[in-house]
Amino acid sequence: MQPNPKTAVADEAGPDIAKGVDAETYASNQRRPGFILGRLLALICAGYTIFHVGVLYIHPLEPWVYRLIHVGGGLAIGFLLFSTATFGEDPGPRGLNRLRLALIAPGAAAIAAAFLQAMGFQFGIGVVDQAAARDAMVLSFGWPLLLGSIWLVGLGWFMPDRSRERLDLADVFLAVAAITVALYIIHHAPFLRLRAGTALAKEADMFAAAAGVLLILEMTRRLAGLALVVIAGLFVVYAFVGPWLPGILEHRGYSATRFFTYVYTDQGILGPTTAISSTYIILFVTFAAFLQASRVGEYFVNFAFAAAGHLRGGPAKVAVFGSGLMGMINGTSAGNVVATGSLTIPLMKRVGYTPRTAGAIEAAASSGGQILPPIMGAGAFIMSEITGIPYTEIVIAAIIPALLYFACVLFNVDLAARKYGMKGLPREELPRFDVLARKAFLFLPIIILIATLFAGYSVIRAGVWAMAAATVVSWLTPYRMGPVAILRAFELAAKMSLQLIAVCAAAGIIVGVIALTGIGTRFSGLLLGMAGQSQIVALFFAMIVAIILGMGMPTTAAYAVAASVIAPGLVQMGIQPLLAHFFIFYFAVMSAITPPVALAAYAGAAIAQSDPMKTSVEAFKFGLAAFVVPFMIFASPALLMQGHWTEVVHVTASAAFGVFLLSAAVQGWFMGALNPVLRIFVGAAALAMIDGGWLTDGIGLGAAAVVWLLQRRQVAPRDIARGAD
Repeated sequence: MQPNPKTAVADEAGPDIAKGVDAETYASNQRRPGFILGRLLALICAGYTIFHVGVLYIHPLEPWVYRLIHVGGGLAIGFLLFSTATFGEDPGPRGLNRLRLALIAPGAAAIAAAFLQAMGFQFGIGVVDQAAARDAMVLSFGWPLLLGSIWLVGLGWFMPDRSRERLDLADVFLAVAAITVALYIIHHAPFLRLRAGTALAKEADMFAAAAGVLLILEMTRRLAGLALVVIAGLFVVYAFVGPWLPGILEHRGYSATRFFTYVYTDQGILGPTTAISSTYIILFVTFAAFLQASRVGEYFVNFAFAAAGHLRGGPAKVAVFGSGLMGMINGTSAGNVVATGSLTIPLMKRVGYTPRTAGAIEAAASSGGQILPPIMGAGAFIMSEITGIPYTEIVIAAIIPALLYFACVLFNVDLAARKYGMKGLPREELPRFDVLARKAFLFLPIIILIATLFAGYSVIRAGVWAMAAATVVSWLTPYRMGPVAILRAFELAAKMSLQLIAVCAAAGIIVGVIALTGIGTRFSGLLLGMAGQSQIVALFFAMIVAIILGMGMPTTAAYAVAASVIAPGLVQMGIQPLLAHFFIFYFAVMSAITPPVALAAYAGAAIAQSDPMKTSVEAFKFGLAAFVVPFMIFASPALLMQGHWTEVVHVTASAAFGVFLLSAAVQGWFMGALNPVLRIFVGAAALAMIDGGWLTDGIGLGAAAVVWLLQRRQVAPRDIARGAD
């Protein structure tokens, strides 16, 4: 009997400790239909992604049309795949509930009527052009679409279909409603560019846009929870109650027609956030899906275990490297915790880390991936789009801050391992480094991505070439990507991007309200007034706002909204745009590990079976550098590679030592255990090194030297006291 080549390779390389890391993970409310229906949905998902890659790389479409297909198609697929119900192990009842079918019928009929009307628009039947009456198509299209959508959304809340193996008929018609909205706005785009948000807008425009807003918020609730929905809902209410609000919140108010038609344009939902999700985000999610389908992600994790798994606290150090790398690519903190944490967290617990510490380390590492260049979870591209600063400049500026953050997490991991006398995993249980090192060509897709970007190629071309590289590289492994595997990668990309599409569209609602009401400008003015002439006070307020916005909200949406509200005020105060946006982005990312709402830490706690709040506090401590580094950047812009190389080296070394001292204070361990007084002393020394000046560096180094001498018993406390006299 011939040996299986895959098994033979695994035996040669040692234990495949990362097996399953690249397996698809299913959300608790995600449907898993049977073979035929499942294959049909897979083809729809693959086609959706292929459409995007084709438009981006081969044949561009008009931006409004492309973004409407992006949002409408994403919503339709989302409603087909994700339910309002949370499924258990039981697939649910197989029979159809007749009462529920009867209740679905009115909403389904209304949406079907609106859909047929929208199809008629494509043939010139009943077009709501400039000459049409203001209330044209309201009874035959507007009310049926909106009321049918409201009816079926409400039915899903109160009477969900609990079967995981079939499609919910109510959600099928909600998918039809999403397509209907897209069809209406696509066909009427030439008119809407002139009349949206003005007194010329037609009521049918308003009904289509209002239904679209409802469907976006419902899909965001299903995929990202209530936090962003509540925030977006409050902004929508704010657009109508402005005349009755005090102070800077007051505005004249807007009619429903003006508001909804304005918010569903390129000033809102179809604006910067959707521009980003329909280009950079879906492109790099697709790249991540290709790496996942080709099993390269497993190689990354196995490589990290082979290199560092045997070291003191090895699994935790592997989590820092592996999760950081994977988080950089996939762009979702909590999702990355689920993907890699199922492997790293149990191994961390095995070598001695407590459950809450294991979950916290994974959360801190996964969140840090989004500040790790060159991809930064698509953050570099988003920042470039918003600020106009070249991508390469942003990536270069991000290198030192990201290294400082991961150094902090590693210092904490190592000091905790020292403190509790932990060891690594036995070498015989780890993959062989020499074998995996011979497969270093699997890093080629990322190397090609970086090289093409820095060679001046467009982001889109670089991303497509990186996908092609991932496919070709897979041919040198037992997991060769053929046509079926490539389609599988495109299918995975669609599923992985749905949450980001929904939250970017929901964030677009907020951005639209900010632009319509002018609250962003007034808030920036308030920020300036509260801070006076102090930039540091303004940055402190910016930190608080960015963290609050990011609680429960994915990084992309949190950064986009915070940048709209806060960044103009910071720039107006004289802070460089790059520094202002880096500052906001860092805190938007770190909101994922900031109590009381820390989604990444909660995901880690679920896997580690620890207390979520205690885990989030622990994750906050491990990632504490991310809350200090932005202020270091403000004090020393050389950390963003700005200035002479000698200055860059000086402030980097100073900041790195400061981060080490900060980690020592957090863990209560330097060259030995630190009592409470010495912990405070070391923490103060770390903070002294934020400034990056020679005087403060001397204070920090001097304080560290004193603690070292005390712990080495070279001096006694009384000697220091006598010297002070």
